[in-house]
Amino acid sequence: MCRRIYINTSLDEMVGSFPFAERGVIGSLGDRLPRYNGFPAQAYPIIIRDIIRSPNVTGPVFAPARWELLPPWMKPGRRQPLINARCEGIATDDLFQLAYRSRRCLIPLNGFFDWPAGKNSQPFAISMKDGSPFALAGVWEIWHHPAGLDIRNFAIVTCAANKMMAKIQDRMPVILHRKDYQRWLSREPNPSDLMKPFDAEAMTMWPIARRVSTVRNVGPEVINRVDLSAKMVPQD
Repeated sequence: MCRRIYINTSLDEMVGSFPFAERGVIGSLGDRLPRYNGFPAQAYPIIIRDIIRSPNVTGPVFAPARWELLPPWMKPGRRQPLINARCEGIATDDLFQLAYRSRRCLIPLNGFFDWPAGKNSQPFAISMKDGSPFALAGVWEIWHHPAGLDIRNFAIVTCAANKMMAKIQDRMPVILHRKDYQRWLSREPNPSDLMKPFDAEAMTMWPIARRVSTVRNVGPEVINRVDLSAKMVPQD
């Protein structure tokens, strides 16, 4: 499961790291990045194959989207937000199958957080060893709000954990290789072979303070490594 993410660069820097995608209309996100403790229900820059702006434009483009998938038919007030989509069965699950077939996306970031199940468990930050930005596999929808607003939203696709992530969780987000970005965004109906654990040797993981679990903690210290041998780690 992927419950928190972080982007430790500016919007311009993140866009520049994915030069194959047009910038799109994402200026409203400029003052929201960097975001060191990204929760669900917030807006993020994602990359989609543009089928909204014009049916004749099919190239990848950055677009703002809310992290919480809401299929068009879903009624307001659903209690359990759909922030993750398990790759197993995604092609047939009523919640995700239409988005998976034709509305796949990339979620650019610098890292994410996870922790073992249980009370007071130790959280970890996860990124690439070289610190470079990367992209998670996602699916997106447009939800029509009763007030007349069209809200673009997304969920992160997850798969079984690799050997590094398995130390703390049995799931991890699907991380795509750069060579596979265009294929994930393509009209191919079922690129199932891309939904697999990423190479653990290319990743790194370090312990962080439990302050990551609180939405008000948004500063860069959230991603700092903590010394687990210390008697006390500040949590607020």
